[in-house]
Amino acid sequence: MGRVYYIMGKSATGKDTIYKELLKRQPNLKVIVPYTTRPIREGERDGVEYIFKTAEELAAFKETGKIIELRTYQTILGPWDYFTMDDGQFDLEKEQAYLMIGTLESYEKMCLYFGEHMLRPIYIEVPDGIRFRRAIKREELQKNPNYREICRRYLTDEKDFSEKELARLNITRRFQNLELEQCLEEIAKTIE
Repeated sequence: MGRVYYIMGKSATGKDTIYKELLKRQPNLKVIVPYTTRPIREGERDGVEYIFKTAEELAAFKETGKIIELRTYQTILGPWDYFTMDDGQFDLEKEQAYLMIGTLESYEKMCLYFGEHMLRPIYIEVPDGIRFRRAIKREELQKNPNYREICRRYLTDEKDFSEKELARLNITRRFQNLELEQCLEEIAKTIE
């Protein structure tokens, strides 16, 4: 049977960097690319970080019944949707290790769809002050920085990744991303 290794954590914990590095170091991992209706950021490529779709395309996908999980965030710029589809990227009947990145909410929905035994959580943590500085630095690289959105996400993360929610979903193991190389080594030991 296949396994899905699911990277998650609050914003600006380095999830994207860890995700990319794991893929470089463990070529046996198959990527599951999630979908979004949010605008593409500087440096992102369609079909790599996300499959970028319009709200109209999402509405058509809903009709197919193939959406596994869907989250809508009310941002400063309007609603942004993030979703995973049963679009042929998965085949958990085969001995294949998959790598995904998402939120605690999407992880829960994936567990409900495939069964908790099929997913392996990789929860990334970084102290709040470091996260906030990283988020600002990343936003400064954007053509039109949106600092209000950073604040909204920062506050939302406190609720979404509360200790109560982590415990409810049996997320007990945490990976500290203060030193990237050490964090990657610890994660690599957990991937079969």
